[in-house]
Amino acid sequence: MFDGRWRDAVDRSTGPVGAALHRRGITADVLTATGLISATATAALVASGHLHLAVILLIVTGLHDLLDGPVAKAAGTASVRGAFFDSVTDRVADALLMGGVSWYLIDRHEGHLALLPFAVLGVTALVSYERAKAESLGLSAKGGLMERAERMILLGIGFLDSAFVVPVLWTMLVLISITAVARFVKVWNEASGKDVAVRRRVVAWREGKVESRWRTWREGAAVPGGVVNQRTGVPVGRWRARRQDALSSRSGRTLRARRRAARPHAHANGGSSGTRLRSRANDAPGGAPSRSRPSRGQRS
Repeated sequence: MFDGRWRDAVDRSTGPVGAALHRRGITADVLTATGLISATATAALVASGHLHLAVILLIVTGLHDLLDGPVAKAAGTASVRGAFFDSVTDRVADALLMGGVSWYLIDRHEGHLALLPFAVLGVTALVSYERAKAESLGLSAKGGLMERAERMILLGIGFLDSAFVVPVLWTMLVLISITAVARFVKVWNEASGKDVAVRRRVVAWREGKVESRWRTWREGAAVPGGVVNQRTGVPVGRWRARRQDALSSRSGRTLRARRRAARPHAHANGGSSGTRLRSRANDAPGGAPSRSRPSRGQRS
């Protein structure tokens, strides 16, 4: 798990340390060999019951295993030979540590629990073999719950107190077995081509999910409810809706201001035009006043 998720971060932090060790003349092979020696000493301390001291040497063993790669990269000596040497020493160190734990349990008269470390060692070897065989076939079998770094950390927790040893071993057995099964399924699917098909379906599902979320946001959040373009009737976005509201309110205020400003001029122009019309009607020939005619009684 650490190797798959935080390998880049670990490499960035251990790179300067490896360069410093290389400048002092320490090689990767020396770190690998001394790591095996410290693992042997750790197993001896565990077998003798000195668990607290074993925790310190276990940390030293882990540091040797962690820094041999950066030192090799800094020296430019990373090679297949070095990787092979490191893998073999890791397997020997695992066997020594589990042997020391088994000796410790036998010395405490735990009976059949002494076989528990050998069970842990068996599934650990299976996990390592699955990765090695998959890589030899051009496949990938990295990852899982319990790789080497996790096993070392959990084993160190077990060495903190004698009451933690057996529960930690059972936990390691279960988690390493799950890792072995997960790697087997991964390599099986990858070898049969199912892994590619599953990965394509997952990618398609994620893209569809993202597209649906984007569409929902665009139709819901980006388009306020009921806001449409006044000319086309098509829903508009939030920025356009705000701009449309601003323009409409601004034009409305301008129109109302123009109407209020035009009202006095309309009344004044309306009175003068009426006067002109009446005067023109009186001056016109058809609008001349008629003379008074006598009635019939007066004419006779």
